[in-house]
Amino acid sequence: MNFRVKLYGRRYCHLCEEMASALRALGVEFEEIDVDADPRLDELYGENVPVLLSGEREVCRHRLTPEAIAKLK
Repeated sequence: MNFRVKLYGRRYCHLCEEMASALRALGVEFEEIDVDADPRLDELYGENVPVLLSGEREVCRHRLTPEAIAKLK
């Protein structure tokens, strides 16, 4: 399955867990990608997770805002 929305994060990250929960509550289907599983992603995002992408476009970092939610529709 090819997801349009991707959530880059890491385990044991409370912000990542909060964003994933919020997306589920909104009914948004997304793929979770663990940045710690790929050194390139870890270098790219570092501590700046979660990062939400729609297609190739960054929607938001850290917190899911009303503006970010509007970009997903």
